[in-house]
Amino acid sequence: MSDDEREEKELDLTSPDVVTKYKSAAEIVNKALQLVISECKPKAKVVDVCEKGDSFIREQTGNMYKNVKKKIERGVAFPTCISVNNTVCHFSPLASDETVLEEGDILKIDMGCHIDGFIAVVAHTHVLQEGPVTGRAADVIAAANTAAEVALRLVRPGKNNKDVTEAINKVAAAYDCKIVEGVLSHQLKQFVIDGNKVIISVSNPDTKVDEFEFEENEVYAIDIVTSTGEGKPKLLDEKQTTVYKRAVDKNYHLKMKASRFIFSEINQKFPILPFSARALEEKRARLGLVECVNHELLQPYPVLHEKPGDYAAHIKFTVLLMPNGSDRITSHSLQELQPTKTIDDPEIKAWLALGTKTKKKGGGKKKKGKKGTESAETEPMDATTNGAESQE
Repeated sequence: MSDDEREEKELDLTSPDVVTKYKSAAEIVNKALQLVISECKPKAKVVDVCEKGDSFIREQTGNMYKNVKKKIERGVAFPTCISVNNTVCHFSPLASDETVLEEGDILKIDMGCHIDGFIAVVAHTHVLQEGPVTGRAADVIAAANTAAEVALRLVRPGKNNKDVTEAINKVAAAYDCKIVEGVLSHQLKQFVIDGNKVIISVSNPDTKVDEFEFEENEVYAIDIVTSTGEGKPKLLDEKQTTVYKRAVDKNYHLKMKASRFIFSEINQKFPILPFSARALEEKRARLGLVECVNHELLQPYPVLHEKPGDYAAHIKFTVLLMPNGSDRITSHSLQELQPTKTIDDPEIKAWLALGTKTKKKGGGKKKKGKKGTESAETEPMDATTNGAESQE
């Protein structure tokens, strides 16, 4: 076996060290999400809350692997985004932005953490109110949560990505909602947040992806976005885009001094994973980022919107396909939901009745996960809970 092959072999879930790093990153991002939710109050500035989320991740990861000989990269893998109401995703404003949260807002919180390039991402939907969530807001969140629970049970060795796409669309329809188009659930690898194996949210002739089977020891970020509207969000204003990722395969000699300055800063601070322009010097960044994007040196994560009055919900989790079953390592419990729809479809009920752990032959004892962020046995989900049940 060559060194390259050995290196490749050691960097998946067959290595206990890799599993530990994924779970440590997950523990931090789950706590960061908890913190962000607690900071989301009426009149809180979105930028301040996003910054608290990112700072927490930087602080917590900074305390790990401090005394190792070889420097281990760690920190934010995806900047904290808080997208409100009909804004679907990627809203992570600059320091000068004055947007505040209001009572009754539906918040989609999206964030990621990595340790040594092993990434744990999470997204969660929270309504800024006391008491149970009702009506169409409850429907759209229950649709996302139930679709996520079904996906968790179908992302397993032997199943394929097409099965998952069809299933999540069926679930959303049961709540009279749509799965949002253009969302990809990617395989995660070391320092790779957007691996080549993908599950597409909605399959249509324009956006086909290669079919494949899931395999043991793979890691996926399962990304579910639902809407009460058409599920075809639009980019309204390019100036709102603040999250970018370096396109490592592209090169170009930038003409403007501001662009060269910003691009050099990005290469030093954020060579591989997504970042927020908030972390760059604001005036120079505005000028320089445009040229970088125009020449495809950066991949933008645009802020997308459904129509005003439409609701969108977002649930994303990281799952490790371990030999003993699927281990969902990132999540947060939901508020009480009282959706207007219930799940009656027998196929969806059958999916929800599946467990996520494979029972070992020979009557071995079931291994219970630790309490807290390490997933315990994921029991079959009861469809009568109206999609309000979630694994912590």
